[in-house]
Amino acid sequence: MRGVLPFLHDAWRLARPYFSASSEERWSARLLLAVTVGLRLLMVGINVIYSYWNNAWFNSLQARDWKSFIDLLFFYKRTEHGILPGFCLFATVFIVIAVTRVYLVQLLQIRWRRWMTGRFIEHWMTDRAYYRISLIRTAGDGSSYADNPDQRIAEDLRDFIGDAVSGTQGILFLGVDLLSNIVSLVSFITILWSLSGPFAVFGWSIPGYMVWIALVYAIIGTWLTHLVGRKLVPLNFRKQKVEADFRFALVRVRENTEGIALYGGEAEEKRTLLERFAALAANWRELMTRYKYLIALTSGYGQIADVFPYVIAAPPYFAGKVQLGALTQTANAFGQVQGAMSWFVDTYSTIATWRATVERLTSFYRAIEAARAHAFDGVKTETEAGRGFALHGATIALPDGQKLLDKADLKLRPGSPILITGRSGAGKSTLFRAFAGIWPFGSGGVQRAAGTSLFLPQRTYIPLGTLRHAVAYPSDVASITDAQVREALQEAGLSNLEPRLDEEDNWSMRLSGGEQQRLALARALLAKPDWLFLDEATASLDPEGEKALYETLRRLLPNTTIVSIAHHGAAAAYHDRHFVVQREPGAVGQVVEVTKQAAD
Repeated sequence: MRGVLPFLHDAWRLARPYFSASSEERWSARLLLAVTVGLRLLMVGINVIYSYWNNAWFNSLQARDWKSFIDLLFFYKRTEHGILPGFCLFATVFIVIAVTRVYLVQLLQIRWRRWMTGRFIEHWMTDRAYYRISLIRTAGDGSSYADNPDQRIAEDLRDFIGDAVSGTQGILFLGVDLLSNIVSLVSFITILWSLSGPFAVFGWSIPGYMVWIALVYAIIGTWLTHLVGRKLVPLNFRKQKVEADFRFALVRVRENTEGIALYGGEAEEKRTLLERFAALAANWRELMTRYKYLIALTSGYGQIADVFPYVIAAPPYFAGKVQLGALTQTANAFGQVQGAMSWFVDTYSTIATWRATVERLTSFYRAIEAARAHAFDGVKTETEAGRGFALHGATIALPDGQKLLDKADLKLRPGSPILITGRSGAGKSTLFRAFAGIWPFGSGGVQRAAGTSLFLPQRTYIPLGTLRHAVAYPSDVASITDAQVREALQEAGLSNLEPRLDEEDNWSMRLSGGEQQRLALARALLAKPDWLFLDEATASLDPEGEKALYETLRRLLPNTTIVSIAHHGAAAAYHDRHFVVQREPGAVGQVVEVTKQAAD
């Protein structure tokens, strides 16, 4: 883990934008922050007054002064320190302030989290950073990959800011608590200094001796706490990772229940899940051991701190130099000063967890920045559109640098349907992504055709929501009429789904592979693009269904140029031109056009 100053810089870099000029909520955010801080400091002020009330209260008990006792309980009393309100008023004001402060803190937390979530999602989705990050598993500098981005956005952002509802203590709690402890230290150190008086040691008179004792006590506790707890930061960093990995494995099982059942892969899935949980449990045991030592230290430290000031202040009391009220006020002031100085001790475990959260968010943000910095690497989309698609000196590589094609030139003319085939692993799907302009590894240029294009991958993406939304995707469902959606479903062979158009379901689980591919073709019928790229988009259909859909596409989309990518040449009957990606494993391939006569 990195040093304290870089960590604080990262935390500041994450927190500052919400309150800066780049935030449209900056004024309301600053106002909410100022009010919550002000209320917290007001509570400190009440505690200062309460220390004097406590002094008068115990003096009334010692003197058996019934009137002072009642006045301090229900009304008010004039003392040498001024007018002290009764306890009932104290309690009422304190409760109102505490409730108001908690409500405003929660309001600020959800507004801040909403803004940061929108900002992270915006950066993650821009320039297809999410796509590049998903392709790169490792990087030499660790800046190009971030595991479990869903957890970092959903949970790490929550933990960074804090959640008063669930008790998560983030930057808002830590920052305000630190500030209030500083104010408490300044406020009570004066009281403790005046109450403790001088103390003679070997002929030396030490003024405010209890202040110095509190300082030494806090320094020793802080040093010991850091020695014991410093390993909590990397352990908490790993904890968040293994928790996310285990949850991801469970989600994978939930989303692939049929495949697992058909393969009879229950034993293997159980082994995988238990292995991931074993990693989680091993990390948890390490945390348990470290927390055991830390809690033993902090608990002992706190228990001693409860009695220590009474022991130190007892001699003057038994000598009759101070009253009981002064003794209790001295002990209270010592506790406040020592507690403020020991803030690091009391919050060490919280800081360790929060620091791991900052590290994960920072590494995620750096991965996004690195991905966006390389957003225009690879096969670049040329600015001027042409009549068709073309590769110009294109080198297409894998993320590890292995070349699939080197300085390839390929032209796809509009009008006639085109088929691209090749053995599995030859690079057909990567070529498909290069034509789409999303493949970030390689060099050269791709010229896109004028007009609209639609790319349908082999695995159909189905968004959350209604079936109508799934059919219309990525278009706005409001821009497509009900009649158009129903007609597209009928032509794609999905008329049986018409009654369920407005039903919300996990459609990627409800629909078979063939139905999902038919749904994707229904999208093409709605979009009516000038160019339609199909990457194994009919692989789940039987030959008759494949033939029927190609006939439907050619009948309903006569002005669309269809480019199909398949691993065999059986689809050649539906296309006029045929290209083959020829590549041996580990070698650089080439794209060769096959004439009709050669194919026959």
